Amino acid sequence: MEVLKLGLVIIAAFLIQGVLSMVQMKHFSDEFVKLRRQGRVAIGRKSGGFHAGAIVMFLIDEEGIIRIGKKLEGVTFLARVHSLNGFEGRYIGDLKEEDGPRNHKNLRKAIADAGLTYRKYMAGEEVDQPAAPITRIGRSVGNLLRRGI
Repeated sequence: MEVLKLGLVIIAAFLIQGVLSMVQMKHFSDEFVKLRRQGRVAIGRKSGGFHAGAIVMFLIDEEGIIRIGKKLEGVTFLARVHSLNGFEGRYIGDLKEEDGPRNHKNLRKAIADAGLTYRKYMAGEEVDQPAAPITRIGRSVGNLLRRGI
């Protein structure tokens, strides 16, 4: 009976986490659409695992000059999109890790990723897409099975 209760608690926790994550993604999507209605948007991302992950969005003009910056940074579903100031007027293709705040490692990497993604897109190269969560889980389970764990 205790195992059944524990299982129900775990299932409920996953369901709640899933719903709250959907609310967060809806908020992110709404912010993206607001920027997209104003023009082109470049995105950079860095997953965090157990550390705060980061996604940045830059509204850019036809020459690749940043007009508005936004960021989503955090570990939990409580993270929200906020302004990312200090990049207005800069060419997105020149962004590097050093351009981000010192104490936010994954935000710095997301900023650099936005610049790299823009450069690849402009060069006609394929832009890497992140694997879906279920795909990452499948790969992890497959790796464990191959190791015999």
